[in-house]
Amino acid sequence: MTNYSKSQTFWLVTLRMLVGWHFLYEGLVKVLNPQWTSFGYLIDSKGWLSSCFVSMANNAATLSVANFLNEWGLVCIGLGLIAGCLMRVASVAGMVLLGFYYLSHCPFIGATYMMPSEGSYLWIDKNLIEMAALGVLLVFPTSRVFGLDRYIFKVKEKR
Repeated sequence: MTNYSKSQTFWLVTLRMLVGWHFLYEGLVKVLNPQWTSFGYLIDSKGWLSSCFVSMANNAATLSVANFLNEWGLVCIGLGLIAGCLMRVASVAGMVLLGFYYLSHCPFIGATYMMPSEGSYLWIDKNLIEMAALGVLLVFPTSRVFGLDRYIFKVKEKR
């Protein structure tokens, strides 16, 4: 258990739920749209690893794997965060996924992308901010206070 105050617990759980909802919603939108593909996003990459992302887009098998992992990764991460189930795994997986998004579409000065951005923040964008939020949740886990991990790890500790 943790020694968080009620307000600390409330705000950490609220942050976990909001980030979880964002992941879950983004994943469901993709899963429920049979026309969705990450092709446009990958081919539009101008980040540090753009050649890798463009290669993924141009290879049908790799693109299919990327689509599947993106869709279901978002859904599973979102559900894990909302339910407080394997929250540390969900937090790390979310940070990795957001890291890929950031590396693909870095908010560099002068970089223009097909999809409209929410502004130019000079290296900082919503992906980096949400990655930092997941880092906070990783080091201040609340799932053993409010979540399924409370029951999962209680059973595990009894064994």
